[in-house]
Amino acid sequence: MKVAEPGNPARRGWFDRQGLKLVARPYLSESFATQRMLERLPVESTVLRELTVEDGGIFSGPLFSRVYVTAPEHSVPFVGSRDMLVADFSALPRLRKSDAELPGMRRLKLQAGSTLISRSGFNAGRRAYVRPDMAGFWSSEDVIKVVPDQDKIQPGYLYAFLSSRFGEVLVRSGVYGSAVKHIAPDHVGGIRVPRFGDAVENEIHELIQGAADLRAEFQAGLEGATRDLFRTAGIEELLDLRWHEQGRDLGFFSSHVSALSLRASNYGGRARELREALESVPYRTLGDICRAGELRRGNRFSRVEVEPGKGIPFVGQLQAFWLRPEKRWIVEPEKGDLHVADETIMVASRGLPSENGLFGRAILVTGEAWTEMGYTEDFLRVRSGDPDVPGAYLFALLRSEASCRIFRSMMAGTGPQAISPVLRDNFPVPVLTQPDRDRIAATVRAAYKKRDEADRKEGLGLAKLEEAVTG
Repeated sequence: MKVAEPGNPARRGWFDRQGLKLVARPYLSESFATQRMLERLPVESTVLRELTVEDGGIFSGPLFSRVYVTAPEHSVPFVGSRDMLVADFSALPRLRKSDAELPGMRRLKLQAGSTLISRSGFNAGRRAYVRPDMAGFWSSEDVIKVVPDQDKIQPGYLYAFLSSRFGEVLVRSGVYGSAVKHIAPDHVGGIRVPRFGDAVENEIHELIQGAADLRAEFQAGLEGATRDLFRTAGIEELLDLRWHEQGRDLGFFSSHVSALSLRASNYGGRARELREALESVPYRTLGDICRAGELRRGNRFSRVEVEPGKGIPFVGQLQAFWLRPEKRWIVEPEKGDLHVADETIMVASRGLPSENGLFGRAILVTGEAWTEMGYTEDFLRVRSGDPDVPGAYLFALLRSEASCRIFRSMMAGTGPQAISPVLRDNFPVPVLTQPDRDRIAATVRAAYKKRDEADRKEGLGLAKLEEAVTG
């Protein structure tokens, strides 16, 4: 049974707003209770639409036909309602540049410091902050852009409020629709934002902006490590893959067919050329490197959900790629192996392949906050068993587009696809000199330390906002 919060009980004055209804539901609504609590704050508040730029600072954009292009010189990075939540933007789809620069489309170009709100579908109501390296990205019409007037409010403070538990309730209160959920920009514009003075708001802004800057450095660090690996190995042509410009695998010939697999896609010419390029330099197989470590899928188990804090935090394939996963809490199974060791690489290895899907993409699990979480059995766990080939070095390779295409060529199964256990063992890993491996691993580790510091700063900013509201 749902009851009112002890710190925010239903009050006599609320009955007048609801026409003296004695039905409990309106008074237990989180949106209604949050709005009343914010009204009781001894500070002023401002309607959100009055804090944005004058030419319509809250908008979603026009509907348009999307034409995706792979050539960087003819395209721009494109984020949708799900892509805006990911931590690594390396695999974003790219929109045709000539379309993006049309007069009616230019407003979809993101500005650093804006707040993004997903407005439709499963992700409706989620928020993201436009960090510096996202400036110049284009967004879809499914994303509401909130562009603050920085003469009126600090962008980091505005995002902190909208991203807090108070802002979440108010944003989601505008969700409508039965099958497909939606939020309209007009509904968001009516949210009242409490003002706590320059000292508090500037402090929160600096924490949020500092987190955004660190996440931009995190992205640059990962991309730099991958470039370093391929260039040092002498195969830098794999950095600009141009996969779709190579033509489809039709009518090809292979002399390596065996009883291990009779599936044509496992022998495709484009993926074979990628493997041959990796094998053209000194290399070891992934199975050899992970012999004393781990190279397998997780065990299946029954998922029994519990209240937060009473089980273990658990994330699936989709949310593991997000900047801040929204964890579920489940009972830890007796025979499950949900936890993984530090510097374990997790490759999405179950599902249906699609061009912008996650199959074959990799993340690195490192840091206390990430190693204490449990992970779905759908991930391929890759953990080095050789201390001379650290997991951070392996990740610089496996996060690349070339590695993703090779993994996708190893698909097996009839319904949801998986990565073939036999083929994955023979994945070629270029082995550079020890100083080169240590340098690349250090770059990846430094990038993840910045990610962890960014999470700490953002968490502290949200905590200070919570303290300002409730204190």
